[in-house]
Amino acid sequence: MKKTIYFYILAVILTSFPITLLSQNKESIAIIGIDAKGIMFDNASMENLLRLEVEKTNKYEVFDKYDVNNILKANGFDPLDCFGKTKLIEIGNLLKVNKILTGNIDKFGEKIIFALRIIDVKNQTIENTNVMEYLDLEREIQTMARISVNNMLGIANDALLVDLLINYEQMISSPKTTVKLNGPRMGASMIYGAESERLRAPESEGGFDMYPITSIFGFQYERQYLSSGDFQALIEFVPALSGLESGNFIPSLSLMNGFRFNKKGWEIGLGPIFRGVKYSKGYYTENQVWIKTDTIIDPNFALTRRIERDGKLELSTGLIIAFGKTFKSGYLNIPVNIYFVPKKDSNTVGLIFGFNIAKRSIKRY
Repeated sequence: MKKTIYFYILAVILTSFPITLLSQNKESIAIIGIDAKGIMFDNASMENLLRLEVEKTNKYEVFDKYDVNNILKANGFDPLDCFGKTKLIEIGNLLKVNKILTGNIDKFGEKIIFALRIIDVKNQTIENTNVMEYLDLEREIQTMARISVNNMLGIANDALLVDLLINYEQMISSPKTTVKLNGPRMGASMIYGAESERLRAPESEGGFDMYPITSIFGFQYERQYLSSGDFQALIEFVPALSGLESGNFIPSLSLMNGFRFNKKGWEIGLGPIFRGVKYSKGYYTENQVWIKTDTIIDPNFALTRRIERDGKLELSTGLIIAFGKTFKSGYLNIPVNIYFVPKKDSNTVGLIFGFNIAKRSIKRY
């Protein structure tokens, strides 16, 4: 029985010896001179928080805050007014520690910035510096402190956690990286296919008696939603009228998702196009004579519809694909685009251009 007891005592001594030796080999560190501004925590609270996170790493022997305060006050130092490298090195020699952790935690705009430094007291140098910009989430201030401390001490952080808190830089939007092409548009288009025949048909046959090529007049509005260097993504609205030279009034609205390369001026866009078109129902006889009707009694004929001057105005939809380039002359922008609208019964191709003068936008608050 006595041998068993001696064995356990010996095992405890042997296992605790390396731990004790390791703790004796750890360097000492004091957390002093933490300056917190613009956040809900004061200097003392942030010092305590950083001290806790450093202790968790088990990398240093962390100097107790009460011992720090007592020694500083006994030597005429204010524990809450110890800033600057020279003073901190003097305090480090007074405390007889190897390192001092100091730094600033500032709220700047929509960011919380941690700037921490480790000072080597013996060599009187700044051993390491780490600056991190976090999102303005004060409830996660302890997690931010842990990430910054780990970065200082070379400890890997959870990548997902860092991604959720870090404040990534927003791309700068300026006249160098954006081009605004709001302005008038004009051009011409040509429709070919079955609908083209109806548009060119004489009024006596229910057509519109239009020219094969028709004019277009409109205005482009655009809204940028992404700008990254030379690349720009935007939404474009183009209301337009066509057929005016033939005495007709054909409204349309194009809604496109555009992609623009500003330096070269190239652009591509695609999206839906909406038009107001007059249709009537009926059928063609064996002699290809059109009979306008809403119902068919004879099953040998199929009810269909066609463009008709006296028809009912309906909304026609399609897909528009545009490609173009913007030419520049000083502050003048001249966008030139070709576009294509494919449909089952007919297709449309067109050329459209416009102009605008680059203006500097001023925000008023």
